[in-house]
Amino acid sequence: MYFSGKVVVITGGAKGIGEHIAQVFVKAGAEVCVIDVLPGNHFVGDVADKEVLETFAQKVISKYGRVDILVNNALPLMKGIAECSYEEFEYALRVGLTAPFYLSKLFAPYFSQGASIVNISSSRDRMSQPQTESYTAAKGGITALTHALSVSFSGRVRVNSVSPGWIDTTGSVFYGADASQHPAGRVGCPADIASIVLFLCSDKAGFITGENICVDGGMTHLMIYHGDNGWSLNSMNME
Repeated sequence: MYFSGKVVVITGGAKGIGEHIAQVFVKAGAEVCVIDVLPGNHFVGDVADKEVLETFAQKVISKYGRVDILVNNALPLMKGIAECSYEEFEYALRVGLTAPFYLSKLFAPYFSQGASIVNISSSRDRMSQPQTESYTAAKGGITALTHALSVSFSGRVRVNSVSPGWIDTTGSVFYGADASQHPAGRVGCPADIASIVLFLCSDKAGFITGENICVDGGMTHLMIYHGDNGWSLNSMNME
């Protein structure tokens, strides 16, 4: 029960990776505060809204008086340059980049000594599919924000980010090319991300700050050409 009594704040913690992270912290004895747009037994609100963030932060501080861990996990909108409007792109950045910055700022006076921030980025901070600009820009930004915050919070709060690769949240099992394109031999699951988040928030990671750790089963390191690992290029499907 290393995290017993620790105050943990998680954005986007109602489903998927965020929900799993929240559950693992609860099992480890932490007091977990979740904000999500989905209904549930947590603070319901949109992290893209400045006033919502301020109200949420005030409630956390009023109840606990401090924050030990902040996990910025809320999922930005994914739309591409062909269809993404100015407003949608801006919204994606507010969710994926501005909210982590502003929550870090709001909690700055209340972070305990040795506190930890973990930003959930994505392997899309270094690779892309077509028509994913809003999401990819937000994830690239959070990786850069991570090392900037680590310097500003130097000596008091450690700040790191995690870049998940293909993480399945449905419990499905993948075979064939889907699995073999990962040097680890399988698609990832939320537990793979939760375990590294808990490690980064622990004293065992006390000498790690400003880092981005890619948890993708090696997918971004495997070069795939036509005919490799069960994949083939079908020109008929190319835009």
